[in-house]
Amino acid sequence: MLPVDIRLSVHGNPLRFRPRTYSYIGNVPFIDITDKPIANWDVVKKWLFDKVVATLAVIVLAPLMALIAIAIKLDSKGPVLFRQKRLGFNNEKIDVLKFRSMFTEDTDVDGDKQVTKDDPRVTRVGRFLRRTSLDELPQFFNVLKGDLSLVGPRPHAMNSKAADKLYDDAVDGYFARHRVKPGVTGWAQINGWRGETDTSEKIERRVEHDLYYIENWSVTFDLYILLMTPIALVRGENAY
Repeated sequence: MLPVDIRLSVHGNPLRFRPRTYSYIGNVPFIDITDKPIANWDVVKKWLFDKVVATLAVIVLAPLMALIAIAIKLDSKGPVLFRQKRLGFNNEKIDVLKFRSMFTEDTDVDGDKQVTKDDPRVTRVGRFLRRTSLDELPQFFNVLKGDLSLVGPRPHAMNSKAADKLYDDAVDGYFARHRVKPGVTGWAQINGWRGETDTSEKIERRVEHDLYYIENWSVTFDLYILLMTPIALVRGENAY
């Protein structure tokens, strides 16, 4: 489903519905089939919310990110940051930043193999970062760049699978979640649907929550999800 308004012209149609059923372009009546999930001034409000909060987060968290970078360099050879192609708004590919949590020779750019419990590819520092989601902190820079929003459906790696099926094969209408920008955190994540998707049910529940978020978006909803995210991280469910 594309992130656009879809209108069906009923000019000359003999069927007549209640007046509030129609919208008009000039004098031509239309029936609204679907709307962009975030439009008009809501786009501006979400943009401002993202930029202001992300800027403050980068300033406040800069010392912590510096310490994490040092820990990664001391723990294993390789770069501090890991870049991965993921699907973003309108199915466009974006480069998502993370702190490197795997040994350099074992990094999985395409997401062919999900990380599992006690995965030998993950470094000692990486286990802590992944469990607490601190490896995601560089994504605040993705928000400032405009590729991500603070809150939205989490972006998935290109070859992410559930029960050996690519996500779009495992879930009907999977790409409908890409009608908005992906987020650093989301409604699915604070409700426990994060981490490994070793069954089709896990990705189905995640997509259900993503679509609920899209249909019920508001700045207040974004703020609530942000405030609840640290509590969800403390639980550390399904994160390896």
